[in-house]
Amino acid sequence: MGREQWKKILVGSAGNMVEWFDWFVYASFATYFAGAFFPDGNPTAQLMNTAGIFAVGFFMRPVGGWLLGRVGDRKGRKAALTLTVTLMSASAVLIAIAPTYAVAGYGGAVVLLVARLLQGLSVGGEYAASATYLTEASDPSRRGFASSFQYVSMTAGQIVGLGLQIVLQRTMSDGALHSWGWRIPFIVGALGAAVIFYLRRNMLETDVYEESADDAGADQKGTIKALWAHRREAFLVMALTMGGTVAYYTYTTYLTKYLSNSAGLSKETATLVSFCALIVFACIQPLAGRLSDRIGRRPLLITFAVGSTFLTVPIMTMLKHAGSFWPALGLALLALVVVTGYTSINACVKAELFPTGIRALGVALPYAIANALFGGTAEYVALWFKDAGAESGFYWYVAGCAAVSLIVYLTMRETRDIDLNRVAVPAPGAAQRPAEAV
Repeated sequence: MGREQWKKILVGSAGNMVEWFDWFVYASFATYFAGAFFPDGNPTAQLMNTAGIFAVGFFMRPVGGWLLGRVGDRKGRKAALTLTVTLMSASAVLIAIAPTYAVAGYGGAVVLLVARLLQGLSVGGEYAASATYLTEASDPSRRGFASSFQYVSMTAGQIVGLGLQIVLQRTMSDGALHSWGWRIPFIVGALGAAVIFYLRRNMLETDVYEESADDAGADQKGTIKALWAHRREAFLVMALTMGGTVAYYTYTTYLTKYLSNSAGLSKETATLVSFCALIVFACIQPLAGRLSDRIGRRPLLITFAVGSTFLTVPIMTMLKHAGSFWPALGLALLALVVVTGYTSINACVKAELFPTGIRALGVALPYAIANALFGGTAEYVALWFKDAGAESGFYWYVAGCAAVSLIVYLTMRETRDIDLNRVAVPAPGAAQRPAEAV
């Protein structure tokens, strides 16, 4: 990989990191600000309210996927990436200044909701824009390696957020964190987004996109009509996302709450477990991505699905009774190693299914729909099972989602050797895409 390719990947990843820092900070600091926007009462009920607003952000992701995916296909990947970080910066500012329940009643919750809607729009387009950009910017023989940096940067954003949380936990009193300290990470996120906005304005467009600029049918780029011609691949993206997104959000955003709210660990210990596990998780993404460049995408996806289907219940059960830092860390690492089979390569697998003129929208919309249905609701479903006194039901839910995706992985074709410049477009009225990209 040449210098220019590395530059594109690093700039794209840096922006992705800030996007996901803002996105995940909401989840990781929810235990501190949940009581600020809702009346005093059951802590689990307060968390369910904030988790519900978290899920609402996911339901805006299909809208963001459609809007920003269209921008990415018609105006370029750079334009879409610049717009996403602008929306994310605005949402971070809103959360940072949102009034509490004591000051404005439910008005603060409304501001929080608006901010999450903006975040949903932003992240709905960010995933596809960055997945497409990283895949197209890389050498064809290293697409798995290059695209793995999407989850490196996503995880790095969460690591920075958790690291900041650890610092604040050790330098501020618990009362101060619940009172106003939780606003600090959102201020940091807004400042970081401003820096990335500058960087993205000067980033380079991908050669693959520029080479397609004069292709016939430019008026169909990024349209629902064009996506409908690739509906088989769109449904494939939804199905292969289902198990991976539920498992990912279970062992990342929900893990800290689960360890403190169910396993009985202190908030500080739970945060440290997540922080250490995510550092290892981020480091192994490029290794798994490079492995997929050698042996293919399907072996890693199948390994993830088999492991998640059969290990989720025992891992979650043992995590609940871990009791201390080291057992909890070991189990969290085992779970995240399994999830790596999906996270390290899912970006390039999806991008490899579509031609250039519909690639951003083709990845964005079906992925966002799957995340709205399964990823965004994972934490809420987990808390619902807990509130109903049947927490183990959530373990089986995660395993079941992975089992569905396993069927898809076993039946889909390999995408590693597909030429992004030659993914065929169906003739008008064609029902299906050619088999080479399925």
